[in-house]
Amino acid sequence: MNAPRNRGRWRRWRRWLLALPLLFVLGTALQVLVLRFVDPPFSAFMAIRQFEAWTDGDFGFRVAYDWRDLDQMAPHVPVALVAAEDQRFAEHYGFDLEAIEKARKNNARGRKVRGGSTISQQTAKNLFLWSGRSYVRKAVEAWYTLLIETLWPKRRIVEVYANVAEFGDGVYGAQAAARTYFRRDADRLTASQAARLAAVLPSPRRYSVSRPGPYVQRRARAIERQMRYIGGAGYLRQLD
Repeated sequence: MNAPRNRGRWRRWRRWLLALPLLFVLGTALQVLVLRFVDPPFSAFMAIRQFEAWTDGDFGFRVAYDWRDLDQMAPHVPVALVAAEDQRFAEHYGFDLEAIEKARKNNARGRKVRGGSTISQQTAKNLFLWSGRSYVRKAVEAWYTLLIETLWPKRRIVEVYANVAEFGDGVYGAQAAARTYFRRDADRLTASQAARLAAVLPSPRRYSVSRPGPYVQRRARAIERQMRYIGGAGYLRQLD
């Protein structure tokens, strides 16, 4: 009596298990497609940071986040991010193979560990995932990166990244960072201020925008030079 019932139960479970990959593909694709047109109200990193504060008993902590469209930011902001993080952003399709190979060789020589993450990958991680180095997280990040590059134009990718990148503990996006550190809106940031924001990436809790040490100062100056090298504000025309 129980054998047919158990076989039927197993077949139902097997159908669900076979359907899970399809549901994941469709669900994540819909998620990314919606966010091409709808500005995200928060990111995974923001939610995790807020939860961490609450679990530590800091109920007064509030994430600083204030969305701004790309045309409501000074053009220095996206240009600084590209100059600092991903100078081949306009050319690649989500993964910079040259940067990955360079990072692999650099790490193999025993130098400081470096990654080859693109702005597209950073956007996927900040918006949908969590920090860490597990193979599972990297695989999911790669999938979201492919979706983002397929479903979003380049301008949307850098717009979202400029809004969800962390520029200090609990400070997310160019507008919140501009108000926090420079007491002005993102559309009034100068090239040097935008470069200083980009200089603390990808370790915004280690480095300070408001009290930049020698490393951040040197990196900010280098980013300003690279901003001019890639074309300054005119660079954004490559993303159209």
